[in-house]
Amino acid sequence: MNQDVKEKLIEFVKLALIEDVGEGDHTSMSTIGKGKHGEAKLLVKEDGLIAGVDVALEIFNQIDSALQVEVLIKDGSRVVYGDIILVVRGSIHSILKAERLVLNVMQRMSGIATRTATYVDLLKETNTKVLDTRKTTPLLRFLEKQAVKIGGGENHRFGLYDMILIKDNHVDYAGGISNAIQNATSYKKEFGVDIPIEVEVRSFEELNQVLACEGVERVMFDNFTPVDVKKAVELVDGRLITEASGGITLDTIGEYALAGVDYISVGALTHSVKSMDLSLKAKLI
Repeated sequence: MNQDVKEKLIEFVKLALIEDVGEGDHTSMSTIGKGKHGEAKLLVKEDGLIAGVDVALEIFNQIDSALQVEVLIKDGSRVVYGDIILVVRGSIHSILKAERLVLNVMQRMSGIATRTATYVDLLKETNTKVLDTRKTTPLLRFLEKQAVKIGGGENHRFGLYDMILIKDNHVDYAGGISNAIQNATSYKKEFGVDIPIEVEVRSFEELNQVLACEGVERVMFDNFTPVDVKKAVELVDGRLITEASGGITLDTIGEYALAGVDYISVGALTHSVKSMDLSLKAKLI
């Protein structure tokens, strides 16, 4: 886990505990004596790909550094019903304080990783890679994008600051693709901004306008059919990195990959994924 992710996680855990614990876990404090110790097993309730183990370790550590966690299954591993991911031992109050946060994060991340792996597996015989999008849960993007990588996908831009992605609204507000690109390249030069420019195109007319401009690194074919993507890739002829997007599903992603596009972005990796069913089962020791 790199330092940037760790710092975000520390802040996330702090805010999540304020939301969930508030002035205290009155249920645990009122029913279980202070100082009692126990263990709990994190169990898999459905098949999939596990993600978020490293994040869970950080959560346990931040809540109570005296907790002892034995990891049995690592991030990126295939799991089946009944598998035990980890065992945590120590203060029962601390285990119960961490329980819901660990489960919420790992269930969400594992669902994303599992969905991503399904898309990636369909493209394993091609050179096309699967990308995520910014269609993420606010303030959880860093964890959701980490889950995509665990599932074998790749991250697109993290936010508005690390790429200039000129989309339909930018084009329309700027008065056309050529204007938008010229404005963007001038902006980069004026302010010393060293980030790539990508342009979304809705037609071959717009694609030709992009190809006539300088300063663009990649182009996105928005809502093109697989047949049109193939024609567009041939027209680009290796001059730009190519990406297809817009309503691409498990049933159609293979056709888009065979069209020769470099990347396929799939918003469904994060915006509507089903969380994996996990549970934490306690044992008194």
